[in-house]
Amino acid sequence: MNQKTLARLRCELRWRSAIAKHCDCFSTARLNLWRDFFPQALESDLDGRSLHDTRHYSFAAGELLEARDERKCFRLKSHQFNHRFDNKNWIEKRNGRFYPRGMLQELSTIFAEDRHPFRLIADADTKTKFYADLNHPLASYPLDLQVTITGLWEQGEQRGGRSQDVAALLTDNGPGMQTRWREQATDFWSDMPFVRRDCRSDLAFYEQPRLIAHLDQTAQDELAALHGQLLASGSQVLDLMSSWQTHLPAELEVAALVGLGLNQVELDANPRLTERVVHDLNAVPQLPFADGQFDAVICSLSIEYLVEPIAVLREVARVLKAGGLCVIGFSNRWFPTKTIQLWEGIHEFERPGLVLEYFLAAGGFTELETYSLRGLLRPDDDKYAGQMALSDPIYAVWGRAI
Repeated sequence: MNQKTLARLRCELRWRSAIAKHCDCFSTARLNLWRDFFPQALESDLDGRSLHDTRHYSFAAGELLEARDERKCFRLKSHQFNHRFDNKNWIEKRNGRFYPRGMLQELSTIFAEDRHPFRLIADADTKTKFYADLNHPLASYPLDLQVTITGLWEQGEQRGGRSQDVAALLTDNGPGMQTRWREQATDFWSDMPFVRRDCRSDLAFYEQPRLIAHLDQTAQDELAALHGQLLASGSQVLDLMSSWQTHLPAELEVAALVGLGLNQVELDANPRLTERVVHDLNAVPQLPFADGQFDAVICSLSIEYLVEPIAVLREVARVLKAGGLCVIGFSNRWFPTKTIQLWEGIHEFERPGLVLEYFLAAGGFTELETYSLRGLLRPDDDKYAGQMALSDPIYAVWGRAI
């Protein structure tokens, strides 16, 4: 890697909040040491490195990103929050949530077109005042960064081009939004969060089998690889809200894999399952299994449909052995009419924060962690390859039963 080459980097940003450990991964487009802006520690260290080399860097709070500045936390009056932003439905102010800066009015440095997020903090006088925190949500955290060179290409004479800021690529518009503000619980619970557009029985909705893949193949492989890293060989595993696919790597051998889902045909089409159970968790959130029966519970691409997720997670804690793992994975694709109202209304990086709050409210879990992966290329043969260049993002939250 040098000033005459292009490189693709897989960057893993690790940090720790008061409630969880976090890892946010990003695969860059082709970068160039001559053209693009690298943090100084990376620019000097990556020069001369080879394909597949991995390097580690540590940054104090305020070193990779601009340090937190209390002058960027504004106390505003209620009318300065545009409840009808983009002429859409009325939006209420909720403590700890993120909103586009363009919703703020009468601030000389903010324009209505600004979609960068700010965090809203409730004032004691919530009806007439609130705080708008414009600091980056990672501004107060020490950050560890692992960089792996995953692609290298020779490039001819440099002729300019659009420069990219590597630190911004890794941290803009998401990382840091999945945790609480100063240990205050985020208000996800107002505004009837678990209402859904389609109130019919889920068993009726899923009466017809849907043997479709909800992720592109790259994202499927990455989710399976994550499970492979987290789950131990020989485990008793419950695949919660299962279907015709279980996102486990082929090489992972488990002692048992029980699939609990809504459609018998879909479950029967899943060759990895050793047992199949049809059960509607939205009608009966109790799990039909014994205490401490499983080493691991996975729930892939379905958490957004639960109307009683906290009750279900309490049951998950019950059926897990002490130290057993619960992994909840999701992306940005779902059946719109069956997902809960809140899920659609929050930022992608707030969703891991919501799932963290589920774990915390359910109790019975420790060692909470979140994970995100963005920026990988969509396979050329994917049916959406002509519309979307990038693979579906992966998000996951997990914890261990106490």
